[in-house]
Amino acid sequence: MAAVTTLPAAFVANTVLTAAQLNDLRGAFRVLQVVQATTATEVNTTSTSYVTTGLSASITPSSTSSKILIVATIGARNSGTGSVGFFTAFRGTVAGTNLAVGGGTSFSNLYSGAGELWASQSLVFLDSPSTVSATTYTIGMKLAAATSTLSAQRNGADSTIILMEISA
Repeated sequence: MAAVTTLPAAFVANTVLTAAQLNDLRGAFRVLQVVQATTATEVNTTSTSYVTTGLSASITPSSTSSKILIVATIGARNSGTGSVGFFTAFRGTVAGTNLAVGGGTSFSNLYSGAGELWASQSLVFLDSPSTVSATTYTIGMKLAAATSTLSAQRNGADSTIILMEISA
C-alpha cells in the first residue's frame, strides 16, 4: 500500500492538479476494504433502552489514522400511535459508544403519528476508531416511551450494514 498523505497547503479549490501532484496523492482517500452484513431475522422491542436490531459487522482497520464509513439500512415498523422509535449506530455493542453526533440520541427516528408505520431507516456516519484492532459496529433501536412495539426486519425485510475503511 502506498504511504498515506495529506493535501499540501498549495492545493486550493478551483486549481487543476499536475500529474506530479496527483501522484503525490496516491494512497490518500482510498477505500481500502469493504465489509457487508445482512440480516432478515425479525427483532421486536418495547424497550426505552437501546437493544440490538441484530445487525452488526466487524472490520479491522489497517492503520490508526483510517476512517470507517458506516452505511446502514433497516427495514422497520412502529406499531403505535404518537410513538417515536430511534435507530443509531454503536462502536461495539449497544452498551458501547453511541455514534450519534451533536448530543442527539439517534441517527434516525420513526414516528408513527396516526397509527402503525412501516419505513426503511437509513444512517451514514464516518467514524475515527483510532485502532488497528477488530472493531464491531452494531445498529441499535429503542422507543421514547413503551407505548408500542418497534421492529427491525419486520416480516423478513432485509437490513444491511456496510463498513468501508477509508485511508486518511
